[in-house]
Amino acid sequence: MNRARSRAGGYAIAMLVACSTSVVWAEEEVTFDPQRNAQTQQLADEVAQQGVPIEWLERALAKANYRQEVLDAMAGAAERRLSWFEYREIFLTEQRIEEGAAFMQEHGDTLARAQSVYGVPPEVMTAIIGVETYYGRRKGRHKVLDSLATLAFHHPARGAFFRGELAAFLTIAYQQEVAADTLYGSYAGAMGYPQFIPTSYQAYAVDFDNDGKRDLWNNPVDAIGSVANYFAEHGWQRGGAIYHEAEGPETLPDGLTFNQTKQPTTTAAEAAEQGVVTEGSLAPDTPVVPLVLEYEDGRQGYRLGEYNFYVITRYNHSHLYAMAVAELAEAIKQQAGATHD
Repeated sequence: MNRARSRAGGYAIAMLVACSTSVVWAEEEVTFDPQRNAQTQQLADEVAQQGVPIEWLERALAKANYRQEVLDAMAGAAERRLSWFEYREIFLTEQRIEEGAAFMQEHGDTLARAQSVYGVPPEVMTAIIGVETYYGRRKGRHKVLDSLATLAFHHPARGAFFRGELAAFLTIAYQQEVAADTLYGSYAGAMGYPQFIPTSYQAYAVDFDNDGKRDLWNNPVDAIGSVANYFAEHGWQRGGAIYHEAEGPETLPDGLTFNQTKQPTTTAAEAAEQGVVTEGSLAPDTPVVPLVLEYEDGRQGYRLGEYNFYVITRYNHSHLYAMAVAELAEAIKQQAGATHD
């Protein structure tokens, strides 16, 4: 579940373009070797100005390969709109909950330290890693170099964005002293336990075990600290709730906008005026995210997200994602408590 994922708009066009370009690429060789590609040479020259040796960059880019399947995956990434109960079934499984409790136990000291430093509860950090990579077991099967080079220079709409991600990735690989063509991630270039895109890696990854490297591919300690830092930098409220169960009218009130992932501006008092209320002790001026979720029996349920709910949507701009993380965190915490009893 990565943050570089494209949105729904324009996917029909993107698919047509991707399909049409595949014929071209099948007929002529695609190379990212800067000696034969002026665009990659320009990128190498720009990154070299940031301190990465030009010879290293040219060798790395020469090893990149065009991957049509990456473009196809991007073009088909707009999945059908899932209802809450369908989305929930993907992540709220018994196995994921049990393995989350085991991850919490194994990394209890690190999670406690991260909570002390950043204020994020252990179960929330664990749930993020559980949703993203099944606790590090599924970190991606695509070479990041191939994916980002393909998207940077051949994506029909977002090439400029991925060009920046490719530049960041090359810088990271050089600084980490690892061959760029040996690192794997998602088809969109998200990497490691927490599936950070390269610019997020640069901005939020931390060396949480103080070994001199920020290693999110192989080091769960750095991954835990980095997830917590990401949330803290996006305004996580220490000790704050994520959401509250709520009651509301049978018909959605027109005066509220539901399921938004923008910074909340609606207050609990304004939600109550529209009939959406919670038994929780919310101050009237508390900013809330009004939520309505669809269940398998056809009914709709109301919830009110607090600011921390919004912070989770900074990781993935989906209210379903944030709710899945919140519920998985609750289930992991409960399972971990039961295991210790």
